[in-house]
Amino acid sequence: MSEENTANSVGDQAEITKTASRENTAGCDIENSLTQQEDEEESRRLPADMYYKYEELHSRPSITPDSEIPENLLHLSHTFGYDSGRRANLQLLDDRTLIFIAGNLLILLDVSTKEQRYLRSCSGGGIGSITAHPSRQYFVVAEKGNQPNIIIYEYPSLQPYRILRGGTERAYSFVDFNRDGSLLASVGSAPDYMLTLWDWRQEEVMLSCKAISQEVYRVSFSPYNPELLTSSGSAHIKFWKMASTFTGLKLQGLIGHFGKTAATDIEGYVELPDGKVVSGSDWGNLLLWDGNAIKVEICRKGGRSCHTGLVQPFALEDGQLMTFGSDGVVRGWDFESIDTADSNSDSSKFELEPMNEMVIGHNVRLSSVVKSSTPDSFLWFAKDSSGAIWKLDLSFTYTTPDPECLFCFHAGAIQGLDVSRKSHMMATTALDRSVKVFDFLAKRELTTSRFNQGGTALSWAPTLVNQSGGLLVTGFEDGVVRLLELYDPQRLHVVTGRSPKGDAKLRLKQAFKPHNAPVTAVAYERNGDILATGSSDCTVFFFTVGEKYNPIGFVRVPGPVQALEWSPHSHNENRLLILCQSGHVVEVHSPDPEAQTPTKTFQLPELPSRCFRFRSIKSRIKREEEIARRQAIKEKREKEREERLKKSKQPDLDLEEEEEEEEEELPAIYIPDPPSPLYCGFYSQSGQFWLSMGGFDSGFLYHCKFSEQQDEDPVQRQDEPFDFLPVQNADNNPIRSITFSSNRQLLLCGMHSGSIRVYPLQPSDHNLTSMQAYWELSVHDNHYGHLRYIRCSHDDHFVLTAGDDGNIFSFSLLPPEELQKGLQRKRAKVPSPRVGLENEALAQDIEDPAAYSIETAKQKLEKDRLRREVDLKISAKRKKLVELQKKFKQLLNDNQSLPEHVRLKPAELQLDQRFNEQAEKVKAQRVREVRKQLGWEMERCCIALKKLQDWFKDSLESKVVTVVAICTNHRVSSYRLPALTEPSAWLRQQSRPGRPDEDGAATQERRRSRAEPAKDSGELEEDKVLCPLMARPAGIKLGDRQVERLRKAAEKAEQARAKIEKRQQEWEQLYAEKPKENCEDPQDVQAICEAKENIGDLKLKSAKDFTVPKHLRMNTERKITEMIALEEKIREKQTEMNGRIMTLRDSKVRLVSQLHAQAQQLQKVQQHLADHLHSPPPALPTILPEETPEKRLRYSRATLERYRVLREQRCPTVEQEEQEGAAGLLEQLEKEMEGEEEEERGEEGTPCLSTSSVIAEEETAVEEGVELSELEEELLIEKEIKLLYMQDSLLEEMESSMCQFDAKLLLRHQKLHLDWQLKLADLRQLMLYQELLLLKEVDRREEILQEKLNARMKEENSITSKLEEYNEQLELKRRDIAKVHEREKALAAAFQASLGEDNKFEEFLTKVFKKRIKRVKKKEQTENEEEEEDSDEDSDEDDDWDDDDDDYESDMEEGGVPLDDSVCPPGCDPQLFENTLQLRERRLDLEELLVEEKKSADALEKECDTLIKKEKSVKSSRKAAEGDLELVNREKQQKLNELDMVIPFRLHQIEFVVNGSVPSDLTPTLVLNRMELSRLQERVMELQVEKTQQKDLSCQARQQHVRLVHDRKEMNVEIQVLENQCNQLMMMKFGRLVDLEALQTLSGNRTLEELKQEKLLQEAANAKEIKQWDAKVEEEHQALMEVTKCNTECLLSLTMLFDEKSELEHKLNARQKKIGRQLQDFSRRADQEEIWRLQEFVKTQSHQIEALSREIDLLSRKGGHVLPTSQPPLPPLAPLSTPQTTPTPSNQDQRRLSKQLKAQKSPSGQGAN
Repeated sequence: MSEENTANSVGDQAEITKTASRENTAGCDIENSLTQQEDEEESRRLPADMYYKYEELHSRPSITPDSEIPENLLHLSHTFGYDSGRRANLQLLDDRTLIFIAGNLLILLDVSTKEQRYLRSCSGGGIGSITAHPSRQYFVVAEKGNQPNIIIYEYPSLQPYRILRGGTERAYSFVDFNRDGSLLASVGSAPDYMLTLWDWRQEEVMLSCKAISQEVYRVSFSPYNPELLTSSGSAHIKFWKMASTFTGLKLQGLIGHFGKTAATDIEGYVELPDGKVVSGSDWGNLLLWDGNAIKVEICRKGGRSCHTGLVQPFALEDGQLMTFGSDGVVRGWDFESIDTADSNSDSSKFELEPMNEMVIGHNVRLSSVVKSSTPDSFLWFAKDSSGAIWKLDLSFTYTTPDPECLFCFHAGAIQGLDVSRKSHMMATTALDRSVKVFDFLAKRELTTSRFNQGGTALSWAPTLVNQSGGLLVTGFEDGVVRLLELYDPQRLHVVTGRSPKGDAKLRLKQAFKPHNAPVTAVAYERNGDILATGSSDCTVFFFTVGEKYNPIGFVRVPGPVQALEWSPHSHNENRLLILCQSGHVVEVHSPDPEAQTPTKTFQLPELPSRCFRFRSIKSRIKREEEIARRQAIKEKREKEREERLKKSKQPDLDLEEEEEEEEEELPAIYIPDPPSPLYCGFYSQSGQFWLSMGGFDSGFLYHCKFSEQQDEDPVQRQDEPFDFLPVQNADNNPIRSITFSSNRQLLLCGMHSGSIRVYPLQPSDHNLTSMQAYWELSVHDNHYGHLRYIRCSHDDHFVLTAGDDGNIFSFSLLPPEELQKGLQRKRAKVPSPRVGLENEALAQDIEDPAAYSIETAKQKLEKDRLRREVDLKISAKRKKLVELQKKFKQLLNDNQSLPEHVRLKPAELQLDQRFNEQAEKVKAQRVREVRKQLGWEMERCCIALKKLQDWFKDSLESKVVTVVAICTNHRVSSYRLPALTEPSAWLRQQSRPGRPDEDGAATQERRRSRAEPAKDSGELEEDKVLCPLMARPAGIKLGDRQVERLRKAAEKAEQARAKIEKRQQEWEQLYAEKPKENCEDPQDVQAICEAKENIGDLKLKSAKDFTVPKHLRMNTERKITEMIALEEKIREKQTEMNGRIMTLRDSKVRLVSQLHAQAQQLQKVQQHLADHLHSPPPALPTILPEETPEKRLRYSRATLERYRVLREQRCPTVEQEEQEGAAGLLEQLEKEMEGEEEEERGEEGTPCLSTSSVIAEEETAVEEGVELSELEEELLIEKEIKLLYMQDSLLEEMESSMCQFDAKLLLRHQKLHLDWQLKLADLRQLMLYQELLLLKEVDRREEILQEKLNARMKEENSITSKLEEYNEQLELKRRDIAKVHEREKALAAAFQASLGEDNKFEEFLTKVFKKRIKRVKKKEQTENEEEEEDSDEDSDEDDDWDDDDDDYESDMEEGGVPLDDSVCPPGCDPQLFENTLQLRERRLDLEELLVEEKKSADALEKECDTLIKKEKSVKSSRKAAEGDLELVNREKQQKLNELDMVIPFRLHQIEFVVNGSVPSDLTPTLVLNRMELSRLQERVMELQVEKTQQKDLSCQARQQHVRLVHDRKEMNVEIQVLENQCNQLMMMKFGRLVDLEALQTLSGNRTLEELKQEKLLQEAANAKEIKQWDAKVEEEHQALMEVTKCNTECLLSLTMLFDEKSELEHKLNARQKKIGRQLQDFSRRADQEEIWRLQEFVKTQSHQIEALSREIDLLSRKGGHVLPTSQPPLPPLAPLSTPQTTPTPSNQDQRRLSKQLKAQKSPSGQGAN
């Protein structure tokens, strides 16, 4: 097995070599704690050469304990699939090796040799994500499962290098390295979505936080800023930053806001160098993110999308942004255009065309790409979601090769898999519309065929059907079944001479469509005679098997078909077991292929069948298990109790304890709704079968059988299994597919979790009693890789699996060594083509998905046949009708030729009424057409009639209706109300004069609006003066992140400033709302005003000194409003009374009709009575014309005709009509109409009377002619009595009805009272009109005075507002002056600080600073700029300047010499002198600014004084105008008092009595309402009560005031305590008291950032220079070593010379001793010369030694920092001189030189050696 070989090789190499070293520190000094800590940190760090063992990590099969199943039962052979739907499932390790995930395996695929290597997941729960290290030396496998790990493997050794633990709970969805590979980012999936940053080499978590609460697709580091990350996923994108906080480094995330753009899932994005991000979208456009908002949406010209469907940007190279989409196109876009893109004002989109484009192919959906590891390479490897891997060259040149498809797999879930019965081949199909055939022995794909629809089912025909074993039956999603022949085209070449390609080929043999929905199962009958196909349309179709498959028929089943299972040969009968997804199981008998095909439908209703519907028993099983468990516990407790009883002698205690124990409630019986799905099943015995259920019922295999009672409806029936078999560890992991080996000794199960489970079985074990121990291995993806198909090869040597994750695995039951031998012996054999295949035409395929199915086509043919029969019948009927029409016309002609007395009439010929109805319809249609033609004329006449009605009829809202009593002459009439029209011109609402309050408010608003800009400008000027920009040297450019940081700091400061300002405004508003100390409550003030107006000595309106209050002053407008209200009230009362009278009139009309009906009934009764018994009926009332005046204008067609006749009779010409007029005609017409009505009323009773007389005569004749019997007489008497009673009742009822109506007419009394009230209202209205006329006379004068008063008030308000404005400006000027003084002090303090301490030029510089000079006035702009600079510099100072800064020194020095400030004195710092001159300039600027501010303040003070004087004069004018207006109002009130007002009184209402009688003169009386008088009396009592209450309230208020004063003192103390605490906290935190608001509003300092940038640049330059100096030092060190070596040799020579010298001296002394005295004189001169020569030689050598020593010392000094640590650096040497000029060294120098030589002799000698 290749996987095990790879694993063994990896395991042999991957031993943990923890050679990390902890050195022995026993000899180290214990006191060196710092060294110990460093050693501990080093010991905790993982060594670089540490590895794990792969054999100890990777997952293994799960085997039942104590079973004899071998661990290596199955050996992985090969994988034929690819999970193309997984995100980022393609990585590149080198130019030849690709890696991707296949379920629980990691596949290493060699591109050139297609060889596969495998790594199993270590958790057994699957693999979540993979990625490769930037150096390609490592790759990461992030797994899935419970607390999964991240494993980093080394490549190419495949040794586990590092394991990262604890990053997520369930699974990792994405991992990625940063640019240099030092950090690893991972993000988890549900439920935690944890984002983690790892120091992966040390297996440590750096940072961790929750990414978001939804699925995350990708996370990556920014390639340009290592502190930035980006993550994206479901409808979101998030931008992360590693920020340093007080608690350390943290991740800060900012979610992206889509704004007006629709939210989209973001699969891919690219970070730009300036911090922006370009992402894709679902609709194909690019989104440019700036910050966390979309700056612009990028599309193509004309609003076209950048790609069709999903788009992902993936790289930024060579100035272009590369994108790919689901449309299979790669495009390159101009990076500069995208980076600078901005939307226009109309739309948020930016249009751009691509620079380059490459179309990969048709039906290509790219989802991820990886770039080749070769530097400067344009090769990319792309993953296609359609199941392919492409090799792309994205150089976009003329020589660019076409895209190359390296591998092609199935896309999506595998829908069908089956194996050949004769060879090692398998066939698969999927929804990607392809059918593939593989040689799993040779591990290669043989052929692929593509169709128009996706495959859903597949079966390899058995050898009974096809001897060669080359027939495939494939079902597709459109319901089509195709028979495909597999053959070897190379053998076809031998026969025909063609040259086909490939080792195998699929050819369509036949196609038919039995279903209208996807085909889900196909199965051959055990003898190979019948093919059954099942579909999700709940049908199963049967076909005969032969050269051509013919339909037999179909049956319907209760649910969608899941699987088909024919009964095996061991069963007596041949039956088909149909498994439905809904839980139904149907067994049908095999149909007879020889039966005659039905003509109308293919349905087989008479086919015998049995049905079973699964009913859940799992809850009952669990309940029984719980009962058994409790029973076992109970028995155990019983035994323990018995043992305790034996030992103890108190049985009662145990009984009490048992009674206290209560059993828990048993689990309830639960039936899932909807039912659990059925996954698979198979026959056990005849009529019995096993089922595997999903959902709630998983965890068991259920043994079922068909019930004997099959009469129940299959949909409603409920059947329970008779036995069950528990499946271990399958409660949430049901069995999806089951297959047996050929000898049925192995049961292979495909699990829901994607694992393979193998159960060894005993022979002939149909009840599965031996299904106990199992072997299980996780293969497919554990989450979505449900293993739906598992098959054994024909020789049981291989096991093939296919899952929903798109993976196909082949496993061998043989060891890899034996498998290799078998591969060498034989290969899969492709069947040879049939004889004559090359000459056969291709079978006709069904390509249209909407094509008819077999049954639909059958029914369509039947319908067509029936339609043709109907058409034939209809044509025959039509022919017959034509013949009958001819005969009828002949009969009509014959009838017309007959004589008239014999001729039949048309009515007699009319046999059917429908003909008349048709004629009426035609006539109605023609009438509508005529009306349509006369529509305009009809509309004109209607408009004319409407105008007449409006003029004559609608001018009155209600006419006078008089209701007359029936029995009396009383009557009541309604009011005549004219139609309501608009008020007259003098009643219209007049415009109100302007109010002074509104003008004052507007003036204040204008003043406020003027003051605010002034304030803003002042603040702006102050900002300009105090905060100038400091000039920075050019050339330092900040980075994008620094600029962004400054911008964010500025925004944060701005937000804090806005918050502070808002809080300040709230405080100001609060203080503004705070009442002043002498302020009074507005409610109290209003109450006092009301009391002044209503309480006290009130004057009457007639008094001469009466002052009319403002709210009671009357004018024309108010009077008009009062008149309109009175008129509306009068009309309301009249309308109400009219409504009541009209109701009474309507009741009379109903009563009259009722009386007439009763009169007729009375007449009928009296007809049967004798004349002497008749009671006279009452006179019947009639409706008089005045009671129904509206009838006068009613007309009928007869009336109009009569009017036309009269007009023609009297006025034959138009001229005569104009002369006589139409009045006479109308009068005559009215008389005729009245006469006709009287005649009609008279005739109403006449027929009845005549009839009654006739009847009476007849009865008399009867009486006279016939004698009645006694019984008849009694009956007549009884009838007579009844009739008399009925007569009396009717008469009484009629009289009572009339009396009741007359009683209702008492309404006239209420109308009389209303008439009286209306007369008073009329008098009131008359008086109001008189007052209105009087007011109009005075109104003009009042308006003039009011306008004058308004002008005065407006002028006063304007002056007041100006005065307040000037006062505010003056206050601002004073503040500005104070600020200028403060700046002068700060400037002086800055000058003193620049001098420093003990500056000898302090006096001179102070004189220069305070010197007065004349300056030319500068431009305003220059002054502003200088003030900005000064203010910025001054703002940095914190000291204060003394108040005596205005006292200047004299411009002369002490000696009277003029001060020369143009030259810096010798010894003074020029920079300090220049700074003093600049500070002087600033001082002079401030002095000029101060002078200008003082001038402005003086001007404002003068303006204020002028306005104050003007305000006093205007106030006096306003008071005079108010007095004049008051005189006019008083005069107007006096004139109104002179008007007479009519008030009717009764005598009992007058209480003004003098001497017991009412005086004749009532002038001094006061008219007062009685209710008002009583109210005033009650008010006196109320005021006394209120007085007492006010006293109590005053006492309470005084107490509350004392309490509030006390509370205020306590609050002040608390505020002081809090301020002290705040100050202490500030001292503890900052070391001094600071302004918190200023601290919050501090923004980023650009100068500081520039200095930081400059510091970084300088550090880089210094590092470079240090590196250069290090190289030089190294060179000098080498030179030093050489020189040291030379010096050592020289020292050795010197030593030898010293020895030689000593030896010569010794020889000389010896020679002198030996030579006699005789020779002394002779040789004295020669010896003396020799001595001199030797002495000179010694001196010369001494000088050379000294020079060499100095040179050694100098060289040692130059390279002192590289000397050994044990040798201290030597002192510096003097410059080296030549031996000739070197003076003789002194004794001290010689001693120092000897010491240095001794110190250097040992190391120098060692170095020489």
